[in-house]
Amino acid sequence: MVALLLCFFRQFSKSDAKPKLPFMKSSGFSGRFTPARLNTKSAFWQYSFSSSGVESRSYELPEETSEEELIKLVEELNADESVNGILVQLPVPDHIDEDKIIRTISPDKDVDGFHPVSVGRLWIGEKGFLSCTPAGIIQLLKRSNISIEGKECVIIGRSNIVGKPMAALLLRENGTVTIAHSRTKDLKEVAKRADILIVAIGKERFITSEYVKEGAVVIDVGMHRDEANHLCGDVDFADVEPHSSAITPVPGGVGPMTIAMLMNNCVETVRK
Repeated sequence: MVALLLCFFRQFSKSDAKPKLPFMKSSGFSGRFTPARLNTKSAFWQYSFSSSGVESRSYELPEETSEEELIKLVEELNADESVNGILVQLPVPDHIDEDKIIRTISPDKDVDGFHPVSVGRLWIGEKGFLSCTPAGIIQLLKRSNISIEGKECVIIGRSNIVGKPMAALLLRENGTVTIAHSRTKDLKEVAKRADILIVAIGKERFITSEYVKEGAVVIDVGMHRDEANHLCGDVDFADVEPHSSAITPVPGGVGPMTIAMLMNNCVETVRK
């Protein structure tokens, strides 16, 4: 059985009762919702794990939790043999060093794939936990019968969570990879070279058809709410779709694949 720690930060009030709900069965594994009154993110993750047969343990910590307290909790769970994976929901409050928390998680329980050891294993081709969003994009391309080998692949965005690991995974698949970013000169011309364009720039509907080669595959990693409170991505979907051979929507594109790969990493912890 996989046990997974989730750490969420929220403000508690006296009305936050914590009743437990019954066990739910899925594929021979048992899942548990606990506590029942959760914030939106926590409830979503609890449901995802439970429906996948992953038993999860959720820690909802007050925002004033100190860095030392969080590190102590992570270290305790590193040593707990009943816990196979640890996930700390990011971002953490400003007074906590996010990098220090990531480094505290044992690489053998790093189901997010963010620990420097996990990153190093990725780049040198060793087996280890893969960053979930890039791994999900690779699976999305493969299962859509979109070949990566020999293709011009342009990633717009150089974050440690998406851009950099995405480049490593595309190289594994023999793609020809370019990482572009906010300081790239002639970004439109660079983007228009792409057979596969992956956008993680963090700007609402930034990529228009002017950035896209006719017939390109476009993967949108962004997630925003526009002025009308509608979800949208980094790509102007309506403008780009007619010029692409395949494009991911927001919501419903990359997001579900990220969750699926997190579930996969959880299962991998018990296969080691």
